[in-house]
Amino acid sequence: MKFKCKKTNLQEAINTAQRAITGKSSMPVLNGLKITASNNIITLVGSDIDLSIETKIHANVEEEGAVVIDARLFGEIIRRLPDDEINILTVENNSVEILCQKSKFTLIHMNARDFPEIPNINENMIFSIPQKTLKNMIRSVIFATAQDETRPILTGVLFEIKNKKLNLVALDGYRLALKSKYLNTDNTINAVIPGKTLNEVSKILEDNDENVNITFTPNHILFNLDNTKIISRLLEGEFIKYNSIIPEEFNMTVTAKKDELLSCIERASLMAKDSNTNLIKLELEENKMVITSNSQLGMVREELNIILQGDNLKIAFNSKYLIDVLRIMDEEEIVLKFSSSVSPCIIKNKIKDNCTYLVLPVRLLNS
Repeated sequence: MKFKCKKTNLQEAINTAQRAITGKSSMPVLNGLKITASNNIITLVGSDIDLSIETKIHANVEEEGAVVIDARLFGEIIRRLPDDEINILTVENNSVEILCQKSKFTLIHMNARDFPEIPNINENMIFSIPQKTLKNMIRSVIFATAQDETRPILTGVLFEIKNKKLNLVALDGYRLALKSKYLNTDNTINAVIPGKTLNEVSKILEDNDENVNITFTPNHILFNLDNTKIISRLLEGEFIKYNSIIPEEFNMTVTAKKDELLSCIERASLMAKDSNTNLIKLELEENKMVITSNSQLGMVREELNIILQGDNLKIAFNSKYLIDVLRIMDEEEIVLKFSSSVSPCIIKNKIKDNCTYLVLPVRLLNS
């Protein structure tokens, strides 16, 4: 194998393909990047079996071939080389030479035949969505995926297309995040994508209106972005019927300025960090919300103007769960809906009905 390419192109491709590599595999070959040179194209593949990322760049290929190189070391070397043309070639003793200006590295490579084949997906049933839209939708729900593996299905995000609408749903037992987008498609899809996969996908997606093509099989999903393909296994099992969790009737509705509410809760949470629950208390009155928190270190009281429809209410929350939601909402005014001090709170935009967030309160002893 022998090829020349620009350092910036190679470094960007390494950064992309590396996202699939966890570094925790007991198979050394999965800690490496598979590099294939053919037809003046260099293909880099990173994989941890569950997630594979393949990306291509143009290069001047003088001799075709394929090797696997330790991803972390290869990435560090390329990153630190001068911003110039890089020559890479295989030499004797299972080695690869990397040459750039006056730098020369010799690395041991692994056999490309030992690298697992990435699933071959027939891209016949595709639907497309602008990269910017999908990136925003993932960002809007990914924080609510479960972090522990006790219920593996909850570590993923439900990807549901029905009635010409795409819904992404995540929940972890304490909160639920739902983001929706109208799609002009008659497809019906119901699949659960690992949260790790969507995290990496959102980092690779660009903030533009170019489409990403998505293909599902019974076990896999493929995201195709021209020169990059991301293939992930889907999670097995039934996702929770999220519609049955979201209440439809409420006794109290609060309209508030999002940024003001977020600032108040962030300040109150400084005092709450002393406890595991990050506990803050909300008192809803006719035209104000009072937010308090007490700990061994002291206490805090915040007040902001609201519009309240319904009865007064005292309720407590883990401040982190409210902050996570408010930080990613994009309207100036939001609506919070309550039924009682022990019932879930629903948070929505005031104008656009494109997201629903549910947060469970913390039960207080006197309630």
